[in-house]
Amino acid sequence: MEATSSSSSQSSYDKYKETADWLLASTKQRPKVAIICGSGLGGLADLLSDKTAFPYKDIPHFPISTVQGHAGQLVFGKLQGRECVCMQGRFHFYEGYNMDIVTYPVRVFFLLGVETLIVTNAAGGINGSYSVGDIMLIKDHINMPGFAGQSPLCGHNDDRFGVRFPCMSDAYDRELRALAKQAAEEQGCDSFLQEGVYCMLAGPTYETIAESRLLRTLGVDAVGMSTVPEVVVARHCGLRVLGLSLITNKVVTDYDSEEKANHEEVLRTTKHRTQDIQRLVSHLITKI
Repeated sequence: MEATSSSSSQSSYDKYKETADWLLASTKQRPKVAIICGSGLGGLADLLSDKTAFPYKDIPHFPISTVQGHAGQLVFGKLQGRECVCMQGRFHFYEGYNMDIVTYPVRVFFLLGVETLIVTNAAGGINGSYSVGDIMLIKDHINMPGFAGQSPLCGHNDDRFGVRFPCMSDAYDRELRALAKQAAEEQGCDSFLQEGVYCMLAGPTYETIAESRLLRTLGVDAVGMSTVPEVVVARHCGLRVLGLSLITNKVVTDYDSEEKANHEEVLRTTKHRTQDIQRLVSHLITKI
């Protein structure tokens, strides 16, 4: 595991290229769409046909996922006839990886020729009108680790990936969100589809009640421990991004509540809603 708290260990372009070249030599698939599967959502990769799977440990320079609910392999294949690559398991800052390592796969995807990134995650619902099991289209994010100086773009900028100061006001592609709403309607998922603002906290602790109340005041609809760094790097590389949060628990904002957030509940809810997300993403792929 290439973990460190130092942000100076930035991966060089050559390293990313070595990984990409190894993958290009190992599969005939040339995906234009990459999907990052969040906690318990790795089942998306099971829908692929003509599959080739590469465990992370076998891929040169690739980090290893250590979290329950993350299988830890890269799966190439076809979804509805479209060539895709799926990450079954992502990397998190709380695992001890720096932001450069957390986002390593995204730059590899860019070098593979990927043009669209779909990111999924399990998140806590802050918005009082959300129910457990809702799917939230991410329309914007608040990057708390970024506020604290933890950005994957800190340090030397390599112009071969993107500009020094990338725009983030258009981070989540408007056209892709419109297509996702259309796909949800056609698949009968629109009754539990929401659209809102995702906030990333570093984790691995769940939020305190005071923190949850603060996030609600800031206009946050859902909170989690991932996604934002990958989106930042994807936009830096010029990829189009669609983000989906599965609301797996209601965030506690009341001191009298007996509710407690836990990872088992998160995995239980994802299991319950997994087929709906799979239907939604599969149908959406045909429209991109």
